[in-house]
Amino acid sequence: MSLQDHGLTPRLRPLPPRRTATLSVLDIGTSKVVCLIAELRPVPEGEALRGRTHLPRILGIGHQRSLGLKGGAVVDLEAAESAIRPAIHAAERMAGVEVQSVIVNLTGGRLASHHFAAHVPVRSGMVCASDIGGVLEVASNHTLRPGRAVLHALPTGFSLDGQNQIVEPAGMIGERLGVDLHVVTAEAASSRNLMLAVERSHLDVEAVVATPYASGLATLADDEAEMGVVVIDLGGGTTSCGVFSDGHLVHADAIAVGGHHITMDLARGLTTTVSAAERLKTLYGTAISSGSDDRDMVAVPHMGDDDEREVVRHVPRAQLVRIIRPRVEEILELVRDRLRNAGYAAQAGRRIVLTGGASQLLGLPEVARRILDGEVRIGRPLGIRGLPEAGKGPSFSAAVGLLVYPQVAHIEHFEPRRNGLFGGASEGGYVERVGRWFRESF
Repeated sequence: MSLQDHGLTPRLRPLPPRRTATLSVLDIGTSKVVCLIAELRPVPEGEALRGRTHLPRILGIGHQRSLGLKGGAVVDLEAAESAIRPAIHAAERMAGVEVQSVIVNLTGGRLASHHFAAHVPVRSGMVCASDIGGVLEVASNHTLRPGRAVLHALPTGFSLDGQNQIVEPAGMIGERLGVDLHVVTAEAASSRNLMLAVERSHLDVEAVVATPYASGLATLADDEAEMGVVVIDLGGGTTSCGVFSDGHLVHADAIAVGGHHITMDLARGLTTTVSAAERLKTLYGTAISSGSDDRDMVAVPHMGDDDEREVVRHVPRAQLVRIIRPRVEEILELVRDRLRNAGYAAQAGRRIVLTGGASQLLGLPEVARRILDGEVRIGRPLGIRGLPEAGKGPSFSAAVGLLVYPQVAHIEHFEPRRNGLFGGASEGGYVERVGRWFRESF
C-alpha cells in the first residue's frame, strides 16, 4: 500500500498568513487534558519567531485530569470522553465561544519515522512546479506496512544533479531532481480511537499532530532547529522525542514510560497512595543526591489510613532519591538507545531540550546531561500571549505547539481528503495546495 492509502488522519488547511483566525486545540495526555482557544493574529516577519506568521493570544483555557488513557493510547472511550468534555467546556466559558473543531496530538500508537527518496528527470532543463510535484508524488508511492496511519509527510530537502540540501529548487537548472521525504506514522487503531474519543464529544478533528513535533514547534528558539536539536517530551505515560536538523523534523519516536511510572514506583516503594506519592515527587523528589538527603526527613502517609495528616511515618529524603533515580536513568537510557539505533545518537555538543510535565523533576537536566552527553535546557512555550502563570511551564508545550502547527502545515506534501471518520484519499498535489494557499492568503 502506498502512502496515499494510509491517510486516515485529516489534514489541516493552511492558515492564511494575513488573516486573523480563532483556533481550538486539545492536548490529550495520559495525565491531563488541556484545551486552548486562541486568536492567531498575523505579525510582521521581523517580529515573529522563525517559521511563524502569527502570534497566538489565549482566549480560553480548560484543564482536566485525564482518564481512559494508558501509554498515550485510549483504553476506555467513555472515560476519555468524560475527561475531554469538561476541559472543552471550561475553555468555552472562559473564551465566550463555542468550539466546533480541534487540533489534537498523538503520543501513543508507536510513533515511527520513515525516510523515502525519489528522483525524476527535469523535463525542460529548468525545474518547474510540475517537476517538484512529480518527484513528491514518486516519493509518496513508497509502501508502508498495513495498520499504519500517516500523521506527517515532510519534504526535508531537495537535490539537483547530486547537489544536496537545496531548499527551493524551482527555477534552478539541472537534469535530475531528487527529494527526501520524512513520513511520521502511528498505529491506525490508536489514531482512530483518539479521533473517536474527540468526535464522541461532538467535535470535528481538524488534524492529528505527533506530540514531539508539536513540542518542538513550541519550545525551539531561533536557529536551534537549524543547528540540530533533540526535543524530549516527558509526559505522564509516555516519553517522546523529536530530532530537528536543518530546520526540519527528521526523526520522531516514543516510548510508553513517563512520569507516572516514577509516581507508581514511589507508591510501591513507600507503601503509600498514588496521590500521596505524586505529592511527594512534586515537593521533595529529585533525581540527584545531596549531602543532606540522609538528614532531611519526609512525612509519608500510611496506606489505608483515614486521616493522612495525623498518622504518618518519616523516611529520609535519600530513600526517595534511591527510588526515583533508577527510573529516570532508565527513561533517558531508553531514549538514548532508540536515538542511537535510528542513527541519531546524542553526540557531544548536541543540544537537548527537555519539556513536558515530568521534565520539571529536580535534577533531571543534570542526569540527562550525563546520559545523553549534550547541552541540556528545559523547554517552555515561546511566542504566546495570555497564558496564565501556571500555563507557562513545560507541561503546556505540546498544547501551545498545536497552535503553532497551522502556521507550518502548508509545507506537508501528503494531504488525504477526509471521508467520514476513518476514510481518506489523496487530494491534489503539493504544487496545487501551495497554489491554493497563495490564492487564499493574498
